[in-house]
Amino acid sequence: MTTIERAPRTSARVPHSGAGDVLQLVRDNEAETRRDVQELTGLSRITVAQRIDTLLEASLLRDAGERATGGRRAGKLQFNVDHAVILVAALDTRHATVALTRLDGEIIATNEVVAVVDDGPERCLGVLIAAFQDLLGQSEIELGRVGGVAISIPGPVDPHTGRPSQPPIMPGWDAFPIADRIRETIDVPVFVENDADAMAFGEQSRNFASSPVLCLVKVSTGIGTGIVIDGKPYHGIDGGAGDIGHIRLAGETAVCQCGSIGCLAAVASGRAVAQRLTDLGVEAHSGRDVRALLSAGNVNAMQLTHEAGARIGEVLATVVSTLNPGILLVGGDLASTSLIGGIRETLYPRSLARATRNLDVRLSTMGEQADISGLTRVAVDSIYAPAAINALLAR
Repeated sequence: MTTIERAPRTSARVPHSGAGDVLQLVRDNEAETRRDVQELTGLSRITVAQRIDTLLEASLLRDAGERATGGRRAGKLQFNVDHAVILVAALDTRHATVALTRLDGEIIATNEVVAVVDDGPERCLGVLIAAFQDLLGQSEIELGRVGGVAISIPGPVDPHTGRPSQPPIMPGWDAFPIADRIRETIDVPVFVENDADAMAFGEQSRNFASSPVLCLVKVSTGIGTGIVIDGKPYHGIDGGAGDIGHIRLAGETAVCQCGSIGCLAAVASGRAVAQRLTDLGVEAHSGRDVRALLSAGNVNAMQLTHEAGARIGEVLATVVSTLNPGILLVGGDLASTSLIGGIRETLYPRSLARATRNLDVRLSTMGEQADISGLTRVAVDSIYAPAAINALLAR
């Protein structure tokens, strides 16, 4: 894991300097002491003391020891990552990884469960709720300590409603009120994200905080791209940003799960590669099966995955030339040297040279932990946002 360096001190004043804004300065590693807060906000020493004492009394901040400042010692402030816990679930098409995390994304407990999206939202979410309850029981953590729930799904999510937005590989899920269903049992704030967006946000938060534009292409049963711009996931107007799996390729006739002809996902996804392997007599039914074959060094799987990567690279050339990211990560079940080799084979020749001269293309190293980390960050950024904390402490 790459250490995130502390942001350089800025002379700009924080416009709204309530206790929540002070907490945000600490969370962003911009302020470590009361003096730091005073310099950044322009507030008086007495007002800063009041803000910080309020946060300490609410257990939102903690004194983490001493730090030398100009010849004297000052208490070092830290966000209290044990203030609450977050329940997260990374849902794929046939399974889900569920986890209980601290507020910094550190995993307290995790498990993998069979959760099939084709079974519909009621049954699938019932499995996740039961898994959440099991994790709490195993960890001996009371439900009252849960600050929020965050779930990622393999489809677009409307950022305004938090509901699936015509997800091509999730029949029966369109506009389903996932958060409402979860809150029937676990009555806390619930957040729903696209899986590739969550993974991209997790990677950016942990390993690439200095990169203003990061893209992550996830190649599993489907294909999607998560985009992070200036430290925030980019969703587009209704959650469709990065849904490259349903861009139609000229000359392709394969039928996609969405019903269209020639979609990238119908040609180069884990499902498509698995079908081609089956046609060759190598049994495979999903991206996870392909991953197992790649790990075992199956030559056919490696060749077909390389070919899939080349088709994906054709589409990513447009993404890269449009967004000009500094980092392009490759993740998901098919993430491998075979896949990234195929992507590079077509990405660079088809992209504008200036769009790739500072581009770093690499495999994601966090795997499903990127999803968990990103989901935790989504929940924490909202629950502990300045406005939310200011309102909470004003009660």
